[in-house]
Amino acid sequence: MLKVSGKKVYEFDGSEEKVDLIKLGEDQYHLLLDGKSFSVELLKSNVDTKDFVLKVNNRIYKLKAQNEIDLLLKKLGMEKALVAEVSDLKAPMPGLVLSIEVEEGQEVKKGDVLMILEAMKMENAIKAPADLVIKEIKCKQSEAVDKGQVLMIFGS
Repeated sequence: MLKVSGKKVYEFDGSEEKVDLIKLGEDQYHLLLDGKSFSVELLKSNVDTKDFVLKVNNRIYKLKAQNEIDLLLKKLGMEKALVAEVSDLKAPMPGLVLSIEVEEGQEVKKGDVLMILEAMKMENAIKAPADLVIKEIKCKQSEAVDKGQVLMIFGS
């Protein structure tokens, strides 16, 4: 676990450490920890999921950040409480399916376009609400759909 406080004191797996962290440039840092020097580069970050990929002294590390609430929920066995599970996609409005941009079994990321739905002469891109797998497609191109109709089922 990494916890940041305002005094540049960080907690690593329960023990507090004083850290000198200097920003060198865009996503580039120099870290001095326990008398040792580290070159750190932030390769990827997803603040919503708290996932990070760091390059430290030319080695790649994947990091999952946790705050106090995450740790408490995990301790209580309730870590799934933070994850919104999405099981299907329902038509947000009546319309006509212009195109389906995915296939069954395909993995998609949050924000990927799943389909184009025409409603009131406007094309609406229907996007993935989370990272998921398309289990079943319940509609066809050129099909008219009603509001609330299940269009896709997600799963593994």
